[in-house]
Amino acid sequence: MTGTDVSPERAGEIGRVCERVTRWAAGRADVVGLLLVGSCARGEARMDSDVDLVLLTTDRARYADGSALGAGLGLGEPVRTRSWGPITEWRYADGSGLEIELGVGSPAWAATDPVDAGTRRVVSGGARALYDPEGILAALIGQCGGVRRGD
Repeated sequence: MTGTDVSPERAGEIGRVCERVTRWAAGRADVVGLLLVGSCARGEARMDSDVDLVLLTTDRARYADGSALGAGLGLGEPVRTRSWGPITEWRYADGSGLEIELGVGSPAWAATDPVDAGTRRVVSGGARALYDPEGILAALIGQCGGVRRGD
């Protein structure tokens, strides 16, 4: 999950964040997928890398309060919110300085017929499905080609 430019402590921290959010996602009936993207998914994380996650849910309104979501997941303090069309992104910073970016969107974000250009750009930059009970993320990663498909 992480490259050689990250300390063992930071690598462990990144791993624990991913494990915690994955366990949480697996316990939610409305969550249909959790995707790790970017440098962590490519195995090229550095000390200043953030953890980029995309959460797909059938009930986006449930996660409209990013502060409560981040607190419930132990992601740290919210530092920014942005809308990227079909994805709402919350960025959190924890006490160690690790930043976690959690984008929340509907399953339509992962549509493969055709793949949206923005979605393709995100997934092609490195992607690994952390929770994918119905295989929609595996299908998306397959359509985008040349990306990391998981361990």
